[in-house]
Amino acid sequence: MTKRVVITGGGLVTALGDDWVSVFDAFKQQKTATSVIPQWAEIEGLRTNLGAPIKDFQTPSHYTRKQLRSMGRVAQLATVACDKALDDALLKDQKAMIEGGDMGIAYGSCSGSTSALYDLIKIRTHKTLSNVSATTYIKSMSHTCAVNAALFFGLTGRVIPTSSACTSSAQAIGYAYETIKHGYQKLMIAGGAEELCPSQVSIFDTLFATSQQNEHPETTPRPFDRDRDGLVLGEGACSLILEEYAHAKARGAKIYGEIVGFGTNCDARHITQPTSEKMAQALRLALGDAQLDPMAIDYINAHGTATEQGDIAESHATLQVMGDKTPISSLKGHFGHTLGACGALEIWLSLMMARQKCFIPTANLINIDPRCADLDYIMGESRQFDCQYIMSNNFAFGGINTSLIIKNIC
Repeated sequence: MTKRVVITGGGLVTALGDDWVSVFDAFKQQKTATSVIPQWAEIEGLRTNLGAPIKDFQTPSHYTRKQLRSMGRVAQLATVACDKALDDALLKDQKAMIEGGDMGIAYGSCSGSTSALYDLIKIRTHKTLSNVSATTYIKSMSHTCAVNAALFFGLTGRVIPTSSACTSSAQAIGYAYETIKHGYQKLMIAGGAEELCPSQVSIFDTLFATSQQNEHPETTPRPFDRDRDGLVLGEGACSLILEEYAHAKARGAKIYGEIVGFGTNCDARHITQPTSEKMAQALRLALGDAQLDPMAIDYINAHGTATEQGDIAESHATLQVMGDKTPISSLKGHFGHTLGACGALEIWLSLMMARQKCFIPTANLINIDPRCADLDYIMGESRQFDCQYIMSNNFAFGGINTSLIIKNIC
């Protein structure tokens, strides 16, 4: 018999705040995180100077040097977000529960810290080990977030690293959900993190996918908009505590929501060009897992990267499966594209908006691209409505598609 899986905690670190109250206040003030990164102008050939950085991030003062020595920035962001989530779930002091094997972690990022990767590359380019230490690889490896958090908190359950670009944290949540659903763990930390770096920006820049509104950073990115010119990369981390329902009830945990559906598949056609057909199939897989009709979904959080191919393909996949009546918006106009963090960040904030009964509009969406499907885009001003079921969709390089369905439990 399968288990019900609920969300009992959440923690985030973003460019617009480190808790829901701060982020929601930024939303109400119509703040976005995009800004000019002056040092990127010095990189020859890089057309964009835009990013959405966390400008004041510091690890808590009680974190020791020994605890931090194997962490680059991305793992630090992840660990702080996990710390916040455990605290929110009232689990920080439950050592037996955390360390006894009942709790695991599923966590993702596109890569490890690129500053550490640079140091490793110098072995070849500069023929030197001068910047390499015993922890350089640990900081740079693709599963640095999952293992550093596991070590920091003493987690002895399953460790599931996910490194699937923009679906990293969505897959982490989906796999954590399945892990609990089928009885392998009672609790899982699940989420993702990403640090902002010029190497990742340059990849999208070479694909002509980055926004070049360097003189007007406040106007971009513009998901689904006729006048969009590309994405803006951001950084951040978000962690959720997933828990088996009976376990959560027995300990008197606060339950925010329930994960009821997960679907993931692969286009298997092109490494960077998505297809509506397989995107749509991922949505159907999630609906099938949840045993819900499309009309039961009250709100859709879109991937909405503000790239031409992505926006158009996603919108038509959504119309094909969900019809044109369900309100839809993207958070990437506010945070930029946080890559490995975006799935978890968007799920948690969507759930918080549902509990607030207030859904913010897609930032910078003014004129819908006529090539995008005719959907009920939330634009201009916030919209208030009751929301029970949320669908959150994410899509990644390699043709990886994900869809998660969450039930709001007030």
